[in-house]
Amino acid sequence: MKKIGVLALQGAVDEHIQMIESAGALAFKVKHSSDLGGLDGLVLPGGESTTMRKIMKRYDLMEPVKAFAKEGKAIFGTCAGLVLLSKEIEGGEESLGLLDATAIRNGFGRQKESFEAELTVEVFDDSPFEAVFIRAPYLIEPSDEVSVLATVENRIVAAKQANILVTAFHPELTNDNRLMKYFLEKMV
Repeated sequence: MKKIGVLALQGAVDEHIQMIESAGALAFKVKHSSDLGGLDGLVLPGGESTTMRKIMKRYDLMEPVKAFAKEGKAIFGTCAGLVLLSKEIEGGEESLGLLDATAIRNGFGRQKESFEAELTVEVFDDSPFEAVFIRAPYLIEPSDEVSVLATVENRIVAAKQANILVTAFHPELTNDNRLMKYFLEKMV
């Protein structure tokens, strides 16, 4: 059975653990670099990207997470995870630089502009995905290496590149585990 870690510093950790388990894998909380050993994949959950980055730096997790990805292990970033994984963040904040695109933080507005939308996700042939956007980011300027999986108002809200999958929305806040299953079956 696949072992997936969830970066457990801040954000929707328990919801991601439940989603991973519902998709048929074992889930583990990751708080230190030593927790990455033996994992097949890693989830960077939604939350507040600046806070998560500061905690990652304090616990010396930035370089170990980069090394994890460079070993070819899959990483799934949701919302703040998308921001942290992007090559650049508008405004020049430091990121992990693993997805060749620029993240626009709070791209759809503040908390009161949060919304839900039915998305057509390129990797699903069946029904739309009900996506929950909370102070959501989006991506711009993806390189040719980045595959766009979904857009809202012509803004990129789901993408993948090699072993990196990102969403601007929160799939863990729904009962639809198709994205997690896709991550586990196609990327891990």
